[in-house]
Amino acid sequence: QVQLVESGGRLVQAGDSLRLSCAASGRTFGRPAMGWFRQAPGKEREFVAAISWTGGMTNYADSVKGRFTISRDNARNTVYLQMNSLVPEDTAVYYCASRRVLAIPGVSAYEYDYWGQGTQVTVSS
Repeated sequence: QVQLVESGGRLVQAGDSLRLSCAASGRTFGRPAMGWFRQAPGKEREFVAAISWTGGMTNYADSVKGRFTISRDNARNTVYLQMNSLVPEDTAVYYCASRRVLAIPGVSAYEYDYWGQGTQVTVSS
């Protein structure tokens, strides 16, 4: 059982930067990949970024590539999402997710087994 808690979401202006954190606790089996997803009002949940256990492999949605960076510090049981050059289209609830065992940083929500409660990011125009 793994528990995930996101933090860092807030109201910012377009062009600002923001770093989200996801703290994990509980038992971990294998070397699971972790990812970030987001859901805006009236839209389906969408993939943002994912990272393998070692950090050697990452995947990004085209909409955030070049602006967002995912990283992890396994010693601190924490995954980060650094968001730069934010635009209003980035406004959403951001969710942290973890696979149960597998290390592949998948891009589909169904590949992840544990989810945080989400943190709200609002980017004003």
